[in-house]
Amino acid sequence: MRSIDVHAHLTPQCFWQATEKGGDWHSLKREKDERGQELAVIAGKRQALPPRAKWTPEERLADMDSLGVDVHVVSPYVGFYNYQLDTKVATATARATNDEISSMTRTWPKRFAGLGTLPMQDVKAAITELERCMTQIGLKGVEINDHVNGRTLDEPEFRPFWKAADQLGALVFFHQGGETLVSPRTKRYHLPNTVGNLVDRAVTFATLVSGGVMDECPNLKIVLGHGGGYTCYGIGRMDRGWQVRSEARANIQQPPSTYLRRFYYDCIVYTESALRFLIDTVGADRVVFGTDWPYDMALDWPVSWILAMESLTQQEKEAILWRNLERLLNI
Repeated sequence: MRSIDVHAHLTPQCFWQATEKGGDWHSLKREKDERGQELAVIAGKRQALPPRAKWTPEERLADMDSLGVDVHVVSPYVGFYNYQLDTKVATATARATNDEISSMTRTWPKRFAGLGTLPMQDVKAAITELERCMTQIGLKGVEINDHVNGRTLDEPEFRPFWKAADQLGALVFFHQGGETLVSPRTKRYHLPNTVGNLVDRAVTFATLVSGGVMDECPNLKIVLGHGGGYTCYGIGRMDRGWQVRSEARANIQQPPSTYLRRFYYDCIVYTESALRFLIDTVGADRVVFGTDWPYDMALDWPVSWILAMESLTQQEKEAILWRNLERLLNI
């Protein structure tokens, strides 16, 4: 059975090569800690890079084969969103990353498709790079953060971006980068990731819906990583708020639950019961396969995990593993 992974990241080889022997990549640097862990250094802040992040495309393909994954829809390493940096730097790193992903898709067209990254702190520059991704270098869409330096994507300044994504038919994959909403409360126990990622994704759903973005841009193709976070579990409360609070109805005429099927959700929810709930809430045709390669939170044997589930029908397994993404991305 075919499998297409929409949640598989790339730390570009151009970064590794440029930072060898102390060099820099558009101002980004690299060093090792006392344990030999590779670290990206961005504006003085350090981010750990997992061992597989350095692998070449050929090594990546061998790992995909071992996992039974046929296609990676390659998305950028989220630590390189670089929204906090000068637009020129963020544009340069985005273009270099996007060109490398494009090269992978041209060299191995049956094994790789691509999502780009954008300098979202400058909407005009982001739209320019989005257009290049979609019309010149053969990518399928882009990956972006849940916020841009604390501003959610329903803000009026981002409306031109959404209209461009709508018109270009670009897939937009939401994946947090850096701090989440949990981070100011606590940075302990890995909670900014294990809980914070899910909080951020629910806020993205709620703001795009309640802010009217989904109504204004009816053809958007959005994938919410990590199963959409707490969206489906909390949708009843969102609906209740819409019913009883006028501010929740300011921009939308229908309750938030009516928008659930306007989005897609990856399958990274870790338990069969959670995946079954997700399918039952949004429909099997809205759930797509993802693994979070190459990070420690990735599913260990993702294809086998799906295939072994007793509560899923064969049709549901096929829809998640490949049919939905094949249709969505035309691959």
